[in-house]
Amino acid sequence: MNYTLNQLQIFLKIVQTQSVTKASEELYLTQPAVSIQLKNFQEQFDIPLTEVVGRKIYITDFGLEIAEAAENIINQVNAINYKTLAFKGQLTGRLKISVVSTGKYVMPFFLANFIQQHTGVELIMDVTNKNKVVKSLENNEVDFALVSILPNTLNIEKLDLMQNKLYLVGSTETKLKKTTNAKELFKDLPLIFREKGSGTRQIMENFIASNDISVLKKMELTSNEAVKQSLLAGLGFSIMPLIGIKNELHNNELQIISMKGLPIITTWSLIWLKGKKHSPVSKSFLEYLEKEKSQIVEEKFNWYEQY
Repeated sequence: MNYTLNQLQIFLKIVQTQSVTKASEELYLTQPAVSIQLKNFQEQFDIPLTEVVGRKIYITDFGLEIAEAAENIINQVNAINYKTLAFKGQLTGRLKISVVSTGKYVMPFFLANFIQQHTGVELIMDVTNKNKVVKSLENNEVDFALVSILPNTLNIEKLDLMQNKLYLVGSTETKLKKTTNAKELFKDLPLIFREKGSGTRQIMENFIASNDISVLKKMELTSNEAVKQSLLAGLGFSIMPLIGIKNELHNNELQIISMKGLPIITTWSLIWLKGKKHSPVSKSFLEYLEKEKSQIVEEKFNWYEQY
C-alpha cells in the first residue's frame, strides 16, 4: 500500500458528496484530477471501493469502511498539526459555523481577519437553508449559526451583527406604474419565492399575509442565486435581502420597487445553544466579534446606508 494523504482526502470527499463532480468543486480541483486520484487509490485495493450505475457513483460496503478509516487518519493528522501549533503558542482547532444561504454575503467579512490572525484555526462553514441551519445547531453539530430570523424552538444565546434589509426587487428593463398599493401591484407581478424552509421565504410570506395580498402568478426556486438570475432575466419579482444584490444595483441591472411596508428589517445574528461549552477557538472568535463587529460593519457595509 502506497496511498497518499491527498488520496485519502479526495476519496473521503467523494464519499461525503456521493459525486466526483461535487467533490472536485468543494476541493477546488478539476474533475479529471479527482477522477485520476480515485483511480490511483482504487488500484491499491483488490476489492472495489465504488461502482458506477448509469452516471451515478455508489460507494461499496468496503468503500464505506475505507472512508471511515480515512477520516480517522485525517483527524489524527489534523491533531498532530494542531498540537504542533499549540506547542508554539498559537490558537488551534476547528471553528464550525452553519449559515443561511443569504448569510454567505455577510459571514466571510466577520471571519476574514480572525482566520488570517490565527492560521492554526480550521474553518468549516456550511451554507444551507434556515431549517437545516437550525437542525445542525439543535444537534450540536456546529459552534455557531448565522440567521436573520431567530428560531423559536431552541433555547439560544446570540450576538447581533448588523441589519438585514429586504426590498421588492425586479429587472430595470421592466417598467411599472408608480404605485404604493401592494394589492394592485401584486395583481400582475409574477412573484418568485425561495423554497420552503428558507428564512427569506418566511419573511416574504409573512409580508404577503399581513397585507392580505393575493398572489396570482408564482414560481419557486431553491437558491438565492437562482432567484437573482431569474430576476435579471426578467422572469418575475421577489422580496430579496439587500445584502445579496449590491453589484446588480450598482450596475443598474436590478431596481428596488418602492412599496409601503418595505423594506422589511431584521437582524443578522450569530447564535449558539444556551449553556454551550465553547472551545478555545469558538470562545476566542466570540471575543473577537464583540470587539470588532462595529468596525467591520463600518468598513465593509457602509454602502448599505445608501438604501
